Amino acid sequence: MSRRRIMRSQEIRKIAPEMDPLRIGMGWSVKDLAKPQIMIESTYGDSHPGSAHLFELVLEAEKGVSQAGGKAAKYFTTDICDGQAQGHDGINYSLAHRDMIAGMAEIHANATPFDGAMFVCSCDKGVPSHLMAAGRINIPCIFVTGGVMEAGPDLLTLEQIGKYSAMYLRGEITKEKFEYYKHHACPSCGACSFMGTASTMQIMAEALGLMLPGSALMPATCEDLKTVSQKAGEQIVELAKRNLTPREIVTMKSFENAIMVHAAISGSTNTLLHIPAIAKEFGIDLDARKFDELHRGAHYLLDIRPAGKWPAEYFYYAGGVPAVMEEIKDQLHLDVMTVTGKTLGENLEELKQNGYYEKCQRYLDKTGLKRTDVIRDFDHPIGTDGTIAILEGNLAPDGSVIKHSACPKEMMKATLKARPFDSEEEAIDAIIHKRIQPGDAVFIRYEGPKGSGMPEMFYTSEAISSDPELAASIALITDGRFSGASKGPVIGHVSPEAQTGGPIALVEENDLIQIDVEKRLLAIIGINGKEESPETIAKILAERKSKWQPKPAKYKEGILSIYTRLADSPMNGGRMI
Repeated sequence: MSRRRIMRSQEIRKIAPEMDPLRIGMGWSVKDLAKPQIMIESTYGDSHPGSAHLFELVLEAEKGVSQAGGKAAKYFTTDICDGQAQGHDGINYSLAHRDMIAGMAEIHANATPFDGAMFVCSCDKGVPSHLMAAGRINIPCIFVTGGVMEAGPDLLTLEQIGKYSAMYLRGEITKEKFEYYKHHACPSCGACSFMGTASTMQIMAEALGLMLPGSALMPATCEDLKTVSQKAGEQIVELAKRNLTPREIVTMKSFENAIMVHAAISGSTNTLLHIPAIAKEFGIDLDARKFDELHRGAHYLLDIRPAGKWPAEYFYYAGGVPAVMEEIKDQLHLDVMTVTGKTLGENLEELKQNGYYEKCQRYLDKTGLKRTDVIRDFDHPIGTDGTIAILEGNLAPDGSVIKHSACPKEMMKATLKARPFDSEEEAIDAIIHKRIQPGDAVFIRYEGPKGSGMPEMFYTSEAISSDPELAASIALITDGRFSGASKGPVIGHVSPEAQTGGPIALVEENDLIQIDVEKRLLAIIGINGKEESPETIAKILAERKSKWQPKPAKYKEGILSIYTRLADSPMNGGRMI
């Protein structure tokens, strides 16, 4: 492995004489100045349960850095909470703030150069933003994620609140019952206890080789999380000494491993935004179609909500990422490097020897479940064709995303009548007040990256999936995205988006829409309820396009004006370019 004769920080000390006195001024000793200097960057803050507890992990990591002979410097860029941003324009900031956090981490690492970086984060954008930053700054890096919260009474978890909200609005449950659910869904810190984007991205960080083995998605209340934070602090000093950088660790093979794990766990559709954006920062071209390629024939093994039965805290008890990898080992590149300085294959063998699985089993025993109740054996999967599909056709020439593992079988192949809306507010009002009928395709458009920042259509998807009449008889199609908690007949990331004049902008009332997941098709096949030839459809769409005018920019100032102007296609990660 490559080595530096002189640490990056020591080279800068020679150039910038102010560096030493300024660091002494904030409490560093003269001896500290010569140590490997490690930035600990965290999303700690009182923004949501996934970040509120991270400071204690930062302190444990700092201890580890010190014990290994390094000196840590703590930096913070707090992330927002998609859950608290739902239902109002705050959600439009969500994807933009991913890119902003990545930018701040880059600034922190390079403006005052460090020898290594440790990222302590937990949630939807905090983890992917720092993964983007790791590829961009390319100094030795390691990740510690803040784990997952416990489930509430009767295994209540937060993703159920959207369903209960829709039920309350329809008069199906009392206000008192709804209030009870709201007040007991988040009993501890940590990421939300289902396989949403936060949980998925923690797993992706380990699957990419940037976390200590078996450390992703631990329960936030588990003492093991403090221990692993300290060990990671020790390891980043070693990585800095050896100059083992993220781009030496994370390759296309690493991303392929992560995508295979994503298939096995039925991960969030938002991963198809984040992984391409992360890959780009590592100098690797990867678009969302890679997921479709690798998911075909992949075995889906994880029985965790929202697609499965159990809360996400059970994931670690059943053996976590290593247990999943053991089941799909034949589909993985075992020769990829990791932050241990060993290969993935070596890590997996070592875990079998060091008591990791026995420790997990002791936690699992308390639930009364077997490992295979949570993580199925490869030969007894929940499904055998992955969990994600990319649909294309004249409605989505550049692609769209469906999580078919959470889609009712009735919508896997269907012809529906278009009901287009230009905002989520209009669509959800129509659904709640029964203006949407079985056989409709509800469109929500102008919600892509360039339209409004690409918010989640969470409440709309929950309103549909919680309605027994609509859940398996209509589809939701959008150029926006979905929460990792979303389930049901939902298709997102439709590209090109409406704001750029994509075909989704041209859909009119009662157009016939064909969905065929097996054939990977999303297409307009008829006009005004009557099926037409592809040639006729093409001609009509061309006529509509000639009359189409883009909507005025929704945001004319501030960060969202910058993001919506610069954002790339969702199929390429929706990053600012």
